[in-house]
Amino acid sequence: MQEEKEFIADLLNPKTQNLAFQKLLHNYQKPLYNHIRNIVLKHDDADDVLQNTFIKVFRYLKDFKGDSKLFSWMYRIATNEAISFINHKAKRNGVTSEALQSKIVDNLKADSYFDGNEIQYKLQKAIALLPEKQQLVFKMKYYEEIKYEDMSEILGTSVGALKASYHHAVKKIENYITTN
Repeated sequence: MQEEKEFIADLLNPKTQNLAFQKLLHNYQKPLYNHIRNIVLKHDDADDVLQNTFIKVFRYLKDFKGDSKLFSWMYRIATNEAISFINHKAKRNGVTSEALQSKIVDNLKADSYFDGNEIQYKLQKAIALLPEKQQLVFKMKYYEEIKYEDMSEILGTSVGALKASYHHAVKKIENYITTN
């Protein structure tokens, strides 16, 4: 924890800021991209959201209170940015975010960055049908292997509620895959 406080101080200090921010990018760019990509699904969209995430991290780091880990705080920003992006895109297209997600999944096979097989495509389709919170919890647990305690910090939800959301999501996904 002391090491993290020193790192944050380096990020805020104009003399060490550039080097510290390069280290921040090096350590968190890939996991944040993967997290965002799991939510927005498209590579180009994920890149845009990742850029916005790092801009917000840089802009609001001075307001970071240290009540959670830096990792959790950045994941919360990335999650909020990704959800806002989807909601804004859905609104712009005059559809619900669920309908947009379903359409994006339908177009996944044409995405050159999607290298999944038929079962992975079916899984994405099943996930797109879940409510937003269950989607998030499932993706964070299944794809990113984030612990419930860390997820609780990121999403501001109790561990028990997260476990229940994950359980319900798994049941719905299993049902979809076995019946379709």
